[in-house]
Amino acid sequence: MFKNKGRKKVMRIDKFLKVSRLVKRRTVAKEMADQGRVKVNDRVVKSSYDVKLGDVIEIGFGTKQLKARVLDLRETTKKAEASDLYELIN
Repeated sequence: MFKNKGRKKVMRIDKFLKVSRLVKRRTVAKEMADQGRVKVNDRVVKSSYDVKLGDVIEIGFGTKQLKARVLDLRETTKKAEASDLYELIN
């Protein structure tokens, strides 16, 4: 679900992680965020945090860290187009 804060599109971080296919299920994304394994712009966030275009997301998968910049927000997306929503950062 999109929310409009002013004129900016925003989406909950758990929903974005699921739609972008960075995490398989929204419940898993919610648990990861609530455990402190998700950061946005170097701040630990909860699952209800509203992500915006240009935000940098860091996700901890055990010993592996994934870092991505938000390029687009969509309610749903096809599997082949999911990677268009973000760019990976080293």
